[in-house]
Amino acid sequence: MILTEKEATAIQDLQTQEQTCIQKYQKYGQEAKDPVLKDLFQTLERKEQEHYDSLGQVLSGTVPSCNCNDKDGKEYQPKATYDTMSNTADKKSDCFLATDCIGTEKMVSSEYNSNVFVFGDADVRKLLADIQIEEQNHAEMIYKYKTVNGMS
Repeated sequence: MILTEKEATAIQDLQTQEQTCIQKYQKYGQEAKDPVLKDLFQTLERKEQEHYDSLGQVLSGTVPSCNCNDKDGKEYQPKATYDTMSNTADKKSDCFLATDCIGTEKMVSSEYNSNVFVFGDADVRKLLADIQIEEQNHAEMIYKYKTVNGMS
């Protein structure tokens, strides 16, 4: 498969978004106070790395298969660390990190939605649509974390 210049630029832009997510989850994983949130950020960092790598394969001319994973968000059931009525500094800090990441996931999901139709290849469109769903799953997982911890 050979990408047009417009397609290659779109993939590179998406890789930049994924790289930012990877870096954010690394940084926030170190800053998070709650071990449950740290674990969630580490999981999401790995998922974003998979997205980055998949996009790299597309740039190399290969479209990786996708698993159309739409279950991670639905199946994620985090344990509460914070009392729903407490308002500690650690809870406020973790709430900020989680809220910021939800905003990032929404933005990245939107980028996939906008770019999917740039591509003529149906397999690339399927991959990008799959990644978009996974980005939505990430936001749902973080939202569930916030909900169970009385942050929403």
